[in-house]
Amino acid sequence: MNRRDGSGPAGVAPRDSRALLLDALRRADALTQVELVAATGLSPGTVSTAVAALQAEGLVRVAPTTRSGRRARAVSLATPGGVLAGVHCYLDEARVLLDLGDGVPVERTVPLPGGHRAERAVREARAALDALLAETGTDPAAVAAVGVGVPAPVEVRTGRVAGSGVRTGWGGMVAAPGLLAPAPGVPVVFDNDGNLGALAEARLGAGRGCSTVVHVALSEGVSGGIVVGGEIVHGRTGTAGELGHLTIDPDGPVCSCGNRGCLQVYAGSAGVLDLLLASHGPMTLGDVLARAAEGDPGCRRVLSDVGRHLGTALASVCTVLDPDVLVVGGVLAEAGGLLLDPLREVLAEPTAVTSGAVVDVVAGHLGAAAPARGALLLARDAVLAGHAAAG
Repeated sequence: MNRRDGSGPAGVAPRDSRALLLDALRRADALTQVELVAATGLSPGTVSTAVAALQAEGLVRVAPTTRSGRRARAVSLATPGGVLAGVHCYLDEARVLLDLGDGVPVERTVPLPGGHRAERAVREARAALDALLAETGTDPAAVAAVGVGVPAPVEVRTGRVAGSGVRTGWGGMVAAPGLLAPAPGVPVVFDNDGNLGALAEARLGAGRGCSTVVHVALSEGVSGGIVVGGEIVHGRTGTAGELGHLTIDPDGPVCSCGNRGCLQVYAGSAGVLDLLLASHGPMTLGDVLARAAEGDPGCRRVLSDVGRHLGTALASVCTVLDPDVLVVGGVLAEAGGLLLDPLREVLAEPTAVTSGAVVDVVAGHLGAAAPARGALLLARDAVLAGHAAAG
């Protein structure tokens, strides 16, 4: 119930109203003031006053937008200090995004050779970050924080990359901030790239506005993440959401993690391309997608099988979590219905239905940049947390 003075829900102090607004914007950026009223339960007057105060502090940006054909003002989080960097070190590339404070990041991507070790990826990423800073005329010391995604679980208590068998050349690496800090004292925060892809799609992409989002990305490998209430679910050690290592056939081929029949064996690039090698010769995932779009029956069959394997692995996940949406990203998500329809069919089987309704399955909106976008969000969260603690 709102107080008669219109300041918001009874008992909510101005500082609490500020925190409610910031939390709502972290969960789903670029909300109008009307949407912020609905998200927080605060009165329109309180929202308007708090937004003006946050804008004066440099914590939010306000820009014109449209909603349902009507003009409105979109409120987005800003970063005290301005500049953020997001880094994604992956199996075939290093991607760096630099947000200069306007919410429109500039990007540099560097290809990486197969089988590279962590040191190579970090070295290339650091060089790309330095090049972006130079090109934009940005003082390295002006970077407020750097977020980094790596292709392996990160232990939440130690910062160590866990599971030496998960990614060859990455196990045992310590996520050392000094390797990617553009200047002394710049905070650097790490997380698993699957988690960061999920975070980006949940807050900015296909899962925006949903409470519980399960995200799986199919590219060189299979990664995943779970986001509840706008926050990554890490679990006890940081390995929650490792969907690529769900077992779908206990007698299947041995995976890099040492187990048999993991989803990654059947839905990762190596498994997909090996199935087509005898009949089609050497191909890339892009070749498979192009040939499938042209009607090639072998490529279409393989993509359909990937969808069914994905459904087998994720049926139990959806039964346990009952998510609002299942977002499929990565290169293979470009197959659209060829992959997603078989996935939906498996999830619709009676044993996978929890409450009479099948989870919504959608393709991701952010593409290959999702983990790097998530890394930017991770960096921003770190800065805002520090700002809140200092305040």
